Amino acid sequence: MQVIENLKVKEKVYTEKLENGLTVMIIPKKGMQKKYMIWGTHYGSNESSFVVPGEDEVTTVPNGVAHFLEHKLFEQENGTNSLDILTALGVEANAYTTNDHTAYLFECTDNFYKAMDELMNYVQHPYFTDENVEKEKGIIGQEIMMYDDYPEWRVYLNAMQAMYHKNPVKIDIVGTIETISKIDKDILYKCYNTFYNPSNMTMVLCGDFEPENIIEEVKKRLIDTKPSGEIKGIYPEEPDEIVQEKIEQKLEVSQPLYTIGIKDSGGCDVKKHIAIEILLNLIIGRSSNLYKELYNEGIIFAQPGLEYEFTNIYAHVLIDGQSNNPEKVYQKFKEEVNRLKTEGINEEDFTRMKKMIYGGYIKEYNDVADIAKMFLADCFKAINSFDYLEEIEGVTVEYLEQILKDVFKEEKMILSIVKN
Repeated sequence: MQVIENLKVKEKVYTEKLENGLTVMIIPKKGMQKKYMIWGTHYGSNESSFVVPGEDEVTTVPNGVAHFLEHKLFEQENGTNSLDILTALGVEANAYTTNDHTAYLFECTDNFYKAMDELMNYVQHPYFTDENVEKEKGIIGQEIMMYDDYPEWRVYLNAMQAMYHKNPVKIDIVGTIETISKIDKDILYKCYNTFYNPSNMTMVLCGDFEPENIIEEVKKRLIDTKPSGEIKGIYPEEPDEIVQEKIEQKLEVSQPLYTIGIKDSGGCDVKKHIAIEILLNLIIGRSSNLYKELYNEGIIFAQPGLEYEFTNIYAHVLIDGQSNNPEKVYQKFKEEVNRLKTEGINEEDFTRMKKMIYGGYIKEYNDVADIAKMFLADCFKAINSFDYLEEIEGVTVEYLEQILKDVFKEEKMILSIVKN
C-alpha cells in the first residue's frame, strides 16, 4: 500500500492496486462521524467508439449508453432496487455520469458495512433483459425531455455546440430519444464488460477507517475477475477554431441566462488549472473591479460561476450566470482581458487572489464527500489531488500572464444565451 502524506492539510491517502487491477484509495479522517464510499469507472459519455481489449475492430455504440447503464445497475434480478435498499438503511445513496466517468456512492454515519455490501453487490452484478431495457427507455426519455426544457442545461449544452465541431463533449450525456431507442441488452452487457472491469475502476473511501482493515473488507466483497488490457478510445479530430461566436435559444426564464466559453486544447495540467482559477477571479470574481461595475449598474445580480473543465481530449473555460444584458457582460469581459494583457497583472491583487484560491483548496478537506469525489475525478485524469496544494506555490505573475495570453484568446471565445 502506497502512502502519500500532505503536511499542509495533515492528510494521508493510502493507495493500493489490487490483483484484479482495481485502484483503492483510502483517506482516513480520525474521529469523523460520517463515512463516504464512491466507486467509479473511467467511462462516461465521451466513450461511444472504442476498441475492446483483445479485439481489433472498433466498437461504436449509441450516445447515452454510459448514463443508461448507470440507471440500470440499481435493478436486481430478484426484483429489488438497490437504491431503495440503501435508502431503507438510512444512508444517502446516489450515482452520476459525467463526460469521463460514472460513479456510485453513499454517505452515512451508521450501517456502513451493510451499505457497502449492497453497493458492491449491485455494481458487480448487472441484470439486463429485453423487457427492463425497454421500460427504462421510457423513463430516460422523460428525463431527456425534461432537460430539453431546463434553461441552465440548455445554455451550457449550447455553449458546447458553439465551441466544438466534433468532440464528444458537445453531446448530451443522456443522449437523445433517437439514440437511446437503439440501445439493447447486448450493447449494455458489452459496455459493462468492457468498462466495468476492475482495472478500469477506482474506489475511494473517506472516514474513520483503519486502512489495512478496510482494504480487507473491500477484497472480501470483490468477485473473482481478471484485469483486462487497455481500452482504446476513438475520438474524432477536433479543429482548433470555434464553430460560432454566438448562440441563442428562447425559453421561459425570469432573466436571461448566459455562458461565456473559451475553447482550449485538451490536457490535464494542474498548474495551468490553478492559474486559470486565479485569472477568472481577478477578471470577474466577486472582488474584481469588473464585477463591482456590472453589479452596481444592475447588469448582473450575483457572482458568475467560474470554471475550467478539462480532460485529456478537451478543455474549456466557462463563465455563467444571469444578466439583463448578456452581450454587455461578454463585451466588458473581453475588454478586461485585453486590459490585463496590455497593462499586466497587479502583484498585490495576484497575491491576494492566490491566497483565496489556496484557502478554498484547504476547505475541501473538511468534508468527506468533497474529498472522495475530488480524489476520484482527479485519479481518472492521472492527477493526485494533493498536487494542487503543492503546485500553487510555483504559480507566479509571469506564469499567469503567459496563460492569459495563451488561453484567453478572443477568437476562441463564445457567448451562449437563453432568454424569453
